[in-house]
Amino acid sequence: MEKPQEDFLSVHMKKQEIIDRLRKENYRITNQRMLLIDILLEEDCTCCKEIYYRAAKIDANIGMATVYRMINTLEDIGVISRKSTYKICNENSNSSQCVWCVVMDDSTEINLSESKWKSIFREWIKGLRIY
Repeated sequence: MEKPQEDFLSVHMKKQEIIDRLRKENYRITNQRMLLIDILLEEDCTCCKEIYYRAAKIDANIGMATVYRMINTLEDIGVISRKSTYKICNENSNSSQCVWCVVMDDSTEINLSESKWKSIFREWIKGLRIY
């Protein structure tokens, strides 16, 4: 478990990396951009509206378009990804056995047999029922 000081340093380093990346791409570092970076680093946000509502509580002058532009900018420079962490595709293999391929964001591929895929899926469903 990280200590609060280590957690602060980690977030501060990430923030500085994002700022450096924005400067490298010739973006101005405005107060509103800094606010949005802070919000993104504080907690997981599920959508731009959520980010906007949090930011608007702090700065009533921030607009929804500013949030969308900033999210698009961060995605364009490779700081964030709004894509799912994996995609699943059914690949037909040369054998008669069905193979499922899970492709991660970093292009890592995991090939699963049909029985292994079904087993994982059943466990995932059980986990959802708990909640």
